[in-house]
Amino acid sequence: MQTEGTNFTKGAIAGPLFRFALPVLLALLLQTAYGAVDLMVVGQFAAAGDTSAVSTGSQVMQTITVTITGLAMGLTILLGQKIGQGSAREAGRVMGAGIWLFLVIGVIVTVTATLGARPLSVVMHAPPEALEQTVSYVAICSAGTVFIVAYNLIGSIFRGIGDAKLPLITVGIACVINIAGDLLLVAVFGLGAVGAAIATVAAQAVSSLLSLLIIHRRTLPFEFTKKDVRPDSRWVKAIFRLGVPCALQDLLASISFLVILAIVNGLGVIASAGVGVAERLCGFLMLVPSAYMQSMSAFVAQNIGAAEFVRARKALFIGVGTAVVVGIAMFVLAYFDGIALTRIFVSDNEVALAGADYLKAYAIDCLLTCFLFCYIGYFNGCGSTTFVMIQGLIGALALRLPLSWLFSRIEPVSLFRIGLAIPIATVVQITLCFVYYAVLRRRQDRLAVQTAELA
Repeated sequence: MQTEGTNFTKGAIAGPLFRFALPVLLALLLQTAYGAVDLMVVGQFAAAGDTSAVSTGSQVMQTITVTITGLAMGLTILLGQKIGQGSAREAGRVMGAGIWLFLVIGVIVTVTATLGARPLSVVMHAPPEALEQTVSYVAICSAGTVFIVAYNLIGSIFRGIGDAKLPLITVGIACVINIAGDLLLVAVFGLGAVGAAIATVAAQAVSSLLSLLIIHRRTLPFEFTKKDVRPDSRWVKAIFRLGVPCALQDLLASISFLVILAIVNGLGVIASAGVGVAERLCGFLMLVPSAYMQSMSAFVAQNIGAAEFVRARKALFIGVGTAVVVGIAMFVLAYFDGIALTRIFVSDNEVALAGADYLKAYAIDCLLTCFLFCYIGYFNGCGSTTFVMIQGLIGALALRLPLSWLFSRIEPVSLFRIGLAIPIATVVQITLCFVYYAVLRRRQDRLAVQTAELA
């Protein structure tokens, strides 16, 4: 098996963008299902305390995962830009520096998260009846963080060269193993949250090892040797420069959702489990804009590297247009039939009703993220990751957190009202994106004129 990657700087736009986004979408679908299976199986075969533990624990792990994913975006962007510039040798060195960097990060995060399982669970205000299960779930899953790092490293490299199929294969393998493990350990042996955590780590480990075997059989579109795997300060700094703002944006967004969950946890185990179910469903509802955010970054990065600014902007508008169509359908489904969705995950009627109430607020956000996620992907591809971090900071800290706390103090307490903090923050973030897009477009137009004059 070989891959030469895909050059997005020439030819049609819509077709290549859709073909690249489809494997990304399927990979995200499987990845979301991979995480949702834990909650679904535990919700059907274990107590509400185990459901709450998986709900809270998986949010902690999601925070770690999205932070690593954001940092890996720096590698995707840099690789894409080097390929767009035709700098094949530099692309190999970027990849080597990225591998070295993420090996170090993987070890540090794995040790830190595992040792911090109890403090993290306490900070999350895990309900007393679910505290020990939450600690166990976080500790076991944290031990497998090194495999999460490996998966995101592989995915970032291959998305950067225009190949979204390998990440799809790796997450598909993990999903199958996780489902089998959950059914065996939770449904058959009754291990609850602990069984779900063991199944998750086993799936990540096997998937990462098989992915490495697959990579050995593939050919990269640039020269790469083992000697390139070293702490080359030039490229490590460049990856950090692009990736750290992305990671901070994702971390802040995830922390804001963790704080909302902590607020809800104070309302009791039913509310805690209900919001956890809604959060899992949200992952499915927002698959299309999430897929465009990742694929847009790689597509735009290559075109920015080749100075094809107009082509990059056309890709953005195509992505937004198609995402909105899907967003309307997801809004209708989540807002008007949320109870049917939540009952897929849990048999407890109170938990299902609580989740459906919170899900109505997410339904509104389904429409808004079609714009926000596509614009974030575009700005990431342009290398404007600092702006992405700033708008994320404003949305998370200045709006989402204070509003969710304020709404939780209004009697009678409503999960729908608490959830409204999410779309309100998104509206402000979209407005900031529209303004920055106009500024960035003027810069690109001036650069294009200067380049033409020099030619």
